[in-house]
Amino acid sequence: MKFSAVILCFLYSFFLASCSTNRSLTSIKEGAAQSPTEEPALATSDEEQGQNVYVVRNAHDTETKEGQVIGSASIEHAEANKKHVYFLYGAQHLNLKNYYFDIPVVYNKKVQKWIKYFLGKGKRHFVRYSKRAGRYAPVLGKILEDNGLPRDLIFLAMAESGFHNKAKSWAKAVGPWQFMPFTGRRYGLKINWYLDERRDPLKATIAAARYLDDLYELFGSWELAISGYNAGEGKIGRAIRRYQTRNFWKLSKGRYLKRETKNYVPKIMALAIIGKNLESFGFKDIGFERPLDFDEIDVPGNTDLYKVANAIDVDFEMIKKLNPEIMRWVTPPSMEVYKLRVPVGKKLVYEKCCSSFDLLAKDFEEYSVRSSRGVTLKRLARKFRLKYVSVLEDLNGLRAKTILKRGNKILLPFHRDHGRRGSMYADLYERPRKRVRRARSYRRRIRLAQRRGRKITNPTGFYVVKKGDSLWSISRKIGVSLDTLIASNLKIVRSRMIRRGDRLTIR
Repeated sequence: MKFSAVILCFLYSFFLASCSTNRSLTSIKEGAAQSPTEEPALATSDEEQGQNVYVVRNAHDTETKEGQVIGSASIEHAEANKKHVYFLYGAQHLNLKNYYFDIPVVYNKKVQKWIKYFLGKGKRHFVRYSKRAGRYAPVLGKILEDNGLPRDLIFLAMAESGFHNKAKSWAKAVGPWQFMPFTGRRYGLKINWYLDERRDPLKATIAAARYLDDLYELFGSWELAISGYNAGEGKIGRAIRRYQTRNFWKLSKGRYLKRETKNYVPKIMALAIIGKNLESFGFKDIGFERPLDFDEIDVPGNTDLYKVANAIDVDFEMIKKLNPEIMRWVTPPSMEVYKLRVPVGKKLVYEKCCSSFDLLAKDFEEYSVRSSRGVTLKRLARKFRLKYVSVLEDLNGLRAKTILKRGNKILLPFHRDHGRRGSMYADLYERPRKRVRRARSYRRRIRLAQRRGRKITNPTGFYVVKKGDSLWSISRKIGVSLDTLIASNLKIVRSRMIRRGDRLTIR
């Protein structure tokens, strides 16, 4: 059976229904509908432009219009239809082909900055993202729509990852929708040694739809829901309470939100404006990739994917590309059956060739215990950088705290022909960014000083920090031990590094 991009979405329909409140967009109250022919004066501020985004009514077409990123909302005859969409005011001088969106989009200085970027330095990124959209965005857009969400939210995924399944941020957000581990698990995505469903474009989109739906229900605004997706709902909630406003553009003027969050909403709006008007911005010949197609076969848990690829005569990398959520070379042993995606036409090959084949994984690396001094699976997990000691427990039928004897043979979850520093296990050896490493080192030094330092209880001398000073340089300059300097100024240095103007106790 061939799975086209549209058919795929219908196969997920039952799961989608259980995963979403399926809220109709007609229930969203954003303001009175206005005729798109009315042309207001160009707003002079972000707030005024935000107020000039009026709601009209529309029902999504099933096919994307020519000249826009595949998978985005196709909007025709806005006045005659039922679902809410937004008209882009203030940009009439651009002579765009498409002024209608199903998320709020404004044309202000911040959005213009990002449009300029994607037409200049970021043009190659936009082209690459748009090409990849041809493969994934039709399915993503349909899943969003089936969950009662705007199709144009695909531009959020475009901003997050460029529709790249293996995208990974410095903060460990992963996949096309850049889920953090906690949020991914919260919305039903499996993350373990064998699987990371944040990388699966279908399952991750279902989870993203649920999360965005919850954020909209919480804030009642797509601008705030989108910024909450970036910063977290807690951060946006605190910003609302601090500034006593639910207007994103007013919140973004304060210092509380990070620059990344302030730029996030206008960046997505810029992508949407360009993405819905490709020809107007000079993108006439984008070669969209072919829509995602595959067959599915049922394989047992602990199936060797190299053996499957060889049996059906496809490259192992093709199996990995179609199943980006599979992290290793075997299907999860804990699952009785795993639905594996294979190229179109290979399901029949598998059914004919492989019913009698033994495709179970057996080529595990073997480790011989070299010490008799209390070696356990838990200790070996640390040695080989395995976050989940349960992987070793399941492979070897032993408990994590079982004392091993010298010479015991232990199976490791690596392929015996792989180097442990190969690309399949690169995640085990990732180093945090320098900034993160420095912060960790700083915290360790503070904890050490708390144990060793002598706190000055009745201070009589103080030092005002100058530009270029560090705790170490001040310690040498004034002849006080670094431990004592830290211990005596914990209120300042515990949560951050010193800054110019800080007043430190020195004696």
